[in-house]
Amino acid sequence: MKALVYKELKLAMHPICYVFIILFPFMILIPSYPLGIGFIYVLTCYPILFLGANKGQQSNDLLYSTLLPVRKKDIVLARIVTVILMQSAFIFIMSALYPLARFINTSVAQSADNPNEFVVPGLGFDSYVLLLAIAIIGYAIADLIFFPIYYKKGKSIVMSTLFTILGFVAYISAFTIGLPFVPGLKFLNNLYIGIQFGVLAGALLTSFALHLVVYKVSSKRLEKVDF
Repeated sequence: MKALVYKELKLAMHPICYVFIILFPFMILIPSYPLGIGFIYVLTCYPILFLGANKGQQSNDLLYSTLLPVRKKDIVLARIVTVILMQSAFIFIMSALYPLARFINTSVAQSADNPNEFVVPGLGFDSYVLLLAIAIIGYAIADLIFFPIYYKKGKSIVMSTLFTILGFVAYISAFTIGLPFVPGLKFLNNLYIGIQFGVLAGALLTSFALHLVVYKVSSKRLEKVDF
């Protein structure tokens, strides 16, 4: 498994994926930018990873992987681990920038004539941990959409990417931007930090469970693919 993951990171992942993962978290530094929207950009790496310029599907990476002395379900697991590593790296970098982003947003709002113009729509900086929990579950749901569709035939890049991004955009928009505006849920913007970390722990467990489903369903579908 270690060798397969290493192969994914060194051969399958196009360098532009690393660029996206490093650069897009910096969007959190934009004043009044909806924090939840930034998480969408990880999904733009999916078609690059699975298709890619001169990589992935174009170079028959999946066929090559199935010809290796490894089980098909291990191929799926290695790709799932790679995607989770991408998501984790993105979240780590964004979280590292969080203190600076909060400082910039606060400073700009205080110096502006109308501070309300720089209020973050939806869940703000005070609910950042809750935001992470929502995003982590969202990534698991995105993978639950993408992987089974892709591995059904081993080449459904367009359809899997389209449904994944549309599903994630609808989910993250509803739960990070729209949810706090629902009557009676405004308290989510000032939720006690201990409760937020509790929700985050639950989100990690939920994500693990959903990825188990992703692995089982996707590996079974790949087993039926005839190359």
